[in-house]
Amino acid sequence: MKTKHSIASRAEWLEARKALLAEEKQLTRQMDAISAKRRALPWVKIDKDYQFESGGGRVSLADLFCGKSQLVIQHFMLGPGWEEGCPSCSYMADHTDCMLPHLAARDVTMLAVSRAPLAEIEAFKKRMGWSFGWVSSHGSDFNHDFHVSFTEKDVESGKVDYNYTAQPFGSTEAPGISVFQKEADGTIYHTYSVYGRGVELMMGTYRILDLVPKGRDEDSLEWTMQWVRHHDRYDATSPSKCGCHAEEAKA
Repeated sequence: MKTKHSIASRAEWLEARKALLAEEKQLTRQMDAISAKRRALPWVKIDKDYQFESGGGRVSLADLFCGKSQLVIQHFMLGPGWEEGCPSCSYMADHTDCMLPHLAARDVTMLAVSRAPLAEIEAFKKRMGWSFGWVSSHGSDFNHDFHVSFTEKDVESGKVDYNYTAQPFGSTEAPGISVFQKEADGTIYHTYSVYGRGVELMMGTYRILDLVPKGRDEDSLEWTMQWVRHHDRYDATSPSKCGCHAEEAKA
């Protein structure tokens, strides 16, 4: 079938590409400026003694830094009694393990926190084959204080405090990313949190999809991430099914 997309000579394509490059560079400079403003935000001192359950026992927020001065937490949607974690949060988490050595080299620890009991977290983590740190905030105010967990009453009211506004939300758990700084004297500060589409910064797959002709290809879907599955539930489009991965599949 002949494409309906516009076709150009190489010279015409190069002219259009250079014009787009100028806009891309402008966007990059704007993103750098916003990142600088993000780092310049005031900090909030953490006064609560948040406790978490880890594979090594009870730990504090300070313990989660694991010897680093900066901590990034993925607020992973896995509530008590859930059979499995949120597919979109899992999509985010699929990008985590490969980042950890690089983040550690820049004085950053990154891990996930969920409200589900630790046994439920560890069962799902094993299924997905992840190795990043993941602790339970079950019984703690942590998730509620950082506006990623809500009561049933909150949800039914149609006004939960999420993404810095009161809005309807269809679940008692929500996604987010929060950042903390620990000073030499042990004082911990909350420096940043992002929610909603802001969490796409963890989704490197989206960055690649934004490059290809079909893009994210989500416009016809009921909701944008309807196509996302847990990585063990995709069909024959898996890369292990194509010829270039044949040797890998045999291994």
